[in-house]
Amino acid sequence: MTIDKKEIAKTSQIRIDVHLDKENLPINIEWDADDADFDGKESAKGIMLSIFDGLQQNAMRIDLWTQDMNVEEMNLFMFQTLATMADTFEKATGNKELSDEMRDFVHHFGHKANVFGPDHHH
Repeated sequence: MTIDKKEIAKTSQIRIDVHLDKENLPINIEWDADDADFDGKESAKGIMLSIFDGLQQNAMRIDLWTQDMNVEEMNLFMFQTLATMADTFEKATGNKELSDEMRDFVHHFGHKANVFGPDHHH
């Protein structure tokens, strides 16, 4: 895809540093961004980065999590990620019906993964 340089008003970067052990497993993840509302680097226990290649028409992804991310945190991370995917899909497509079906699954996932706590009811 060729971009007319006159159209670009700004370039912004997001940086992700992954610190690995001897077996190439993540032990620490740090990130920062030019437009972030904080200074310096923030730590993270996991990232899921999806990039859609318009020419190849496929999604590429990088999924990383640190060794100290426990199952409960992964359950919550997946639940929140799935929920935001439904919101993003609706915002991008305007397809509320399918987005609501995605949200129904996310709610089901949340129950199965015990992210709501014992007092939550369907």
